[in-house]
Amino acid sequence: MFESLSGRLADIFDRLTRKGALSEDDVAAALREIRIALIEADVALPVVKDFVNAVREQAVGQEVLRSVTPGQMVVKLVHDHLVAALGGGPGDRDGALNFDVVPPAAILMVGLQGSGKTTTAAKIARLLQTREKKKVLLASLDVARPAAQQQLATLAGQIGAASLPIVAGERPLAIARRAMDVGRREGYDAVILDTAGRLHIDEPLMQEVAAVHEATQPAETLLVVDSLTGQDAVNLGKAFAERVSLTGVVLTRIDGDARGGAALSMRAVTGKPIKFLGTGEKLDALEPFHAERIASRILGMGDIVSLVEKAAETADREEAEKLARKIEKGGFDLDDLAAQLKQLRKMGGMSGILGHLPGIAKVKKQIDQANIDETMLKRQEAILSSMTNAERRNPKLLNASRRRRIAAGSGTTVPEINRLIKQYQDMALMMKRMGKLGQKGLARHGIGALMPGNPTRH
Repeated sequence: MFESLSGRLADIFDRLTRKGALSEDDVAAALREIRIALIEADVALPVVKDFVNAVREQAVGQEVLRSVTPGQMVVKLVHDHLVAALGGGPGDRDGALNFDVVPPAAILMVGLQGSGKTTTAAKIARLLQTREKKKVLLASLDVARPAAQQQLATLAGQIGAASLPIVAGERPLAIARRAMDVGRREGYDAVILDTAGRLHIDEPLMQEVAAVHEATQPAETLLVVDSLTGQDAVNLGKAFAERVSLTGVVLTRIDGDARGGAALSMRAVTGKPIKFLGTGEKLDALEPFHAERIASRILGMGDIVSLVEKAAETADREEAEKLARKIEKGGFDLDDLAAQLKQLRKMGGMSGILGHLPGIAKVKKQIDQANIDETMLKRQEAILSSMTNAERRNPKLLNASRRRRIAAGSGTTVPEINRLIKQYQDMALMMKRMGKLGQKGLARHGIGALMPGNPTRH
């Protein structure tokens, strides 16, 4: 979502940090470009004005201009003000929901139709179950949209969560009261209430939401907003904030081509923090919002913490330990390669990983020119799936006729299979050397000792 803005800011800061000393004119010119970049990213004009003025006030001070690295000091100021604009100030709990209430905590989902509200309700339920170990009940209050209640029940089944039984003809307020009653009686930690949406804000919608809010006294009232709507998302947030006691915002579809303005404007306009980001269609594609991490991502500083957390969440610890033991014995086979490819795809593929790495905005053009083929992972998985267990455990069996059979079975070509086998052989050689070196040997000889053609003997 922040690609365009990140690229523009990276260019500005590159020019700024190359200079040994800065004048007030240099800072003013950079701030003008930052202002244009923010406007092009669809950030609300009042937010742009306040942001640039706040940075200017500190950037032209003697402490900055006479520092050893004035360019870096300006970058730090922009970073700090980005964090503040995104809602990373004192008292803000990044991505945290309020459970400091008598159970069950009601979580009220509000927003317009088509914003991804129902899917987001299921995503939050999954996150609460897996990360927080909470017992969650899902309840759909949407009696207007055909099959909306059934959709939520289906999603609940997919994540192993409970959903409130559907009673034909029951009105939203009665459903909400019944859900809270079931939540209390059956010991649920949270009840997620998915309200109906409209194509636009109208009085009946607001009255219905207000009535449910009054009856359930939710611990959280989350506004779900499609980030692709840009500046309209900010107007929507403002309208809901004026009528309902919002506690936070969820931005969906940030994996699309949105320009990032909604995220940068929402906190300032609504006064409420962004709690979560919807990063895709799958039910695990939801991440808690961390202002500090997003600011670093926008400025091309990467987000290694989120990448590590994603790896920890998608990895099977037992399988990882099993693989480590195999590597120590030099026993890395094609079954292990298949598991690693699956893990890579769970983490968002190469583009998902690269997006979290520092300095990626500066080499974005080169990466685009490299034409990273994300479908390659699926094709390689198909090749491995078309092999027999014996072939995966002993790749030496893969003669020419077997490779032709695998190509036919996986819808690929023999050259693709040959490339995968070569990739595996290189990895297996590296794993074997790693096992022989051990931690002490690796520390002594460095990573170069693992590379093919290295003369180091063990």
